Amino acid sequence: MNEIIISEEELQDTFQEFYQNAIATGYFLNPDTEFTRELIRGLIYNKKRYGYFSCPCRIASGIRSKDLDIICPCDYRDDDLREYGFCYCGLYVTKEVIDQGKKVHSIPDRRNIIGTENITQITVNSEALKLSLPVWRCRVCGYLCARNEPPELCPICKADKDRFERFI
Repeated sequence: MNEIIISEEELQDTFQEFYQNAIATGYFLNPDTEFTRELIRGLIYNKKRYGYFSCPCRIASGIRSKDLDIICPCDYRDDDLREYGFCYCGLYVTKEVIDQGKKVHSIPDRRNIIGTENITQITVNSEALKLSLPVWRCRVCGYLCARNEPPELCPICKADKDRFERFI
């Protein structure tokens, strides 16, 4: 088995990438820099291992299509932030957590509670709506766009194309 090596430069570059993306999209990273750096290290490790940034706090299958919901930022981030003030792994926090110095702690994993197979699919007849283009929804942030194909990157949260689902 090959050892996965993560350089300090790579860690710092990825940290800055996540930090800049969080700011640009209205999110905050955990202010505990050492903790956050270790999470970023885990994300880099998983990217080298699987080819994508799967959550370092969950077990990935190594099959991207099965792990789409746990690619950072995961599908559960916003619900976790709303309810607890931080996401499951603690990478993303709310401004309230930062301002009030709240501690990040363990929370239930929504993936285990919801289960991807239990998500209700809503079917809408696009012909009844007379839409000329399909509507795509980003599974991470909920961004909607009407076009023939989803964008390569979500303009809001920067999620990859395969994180979109046909909404209508």
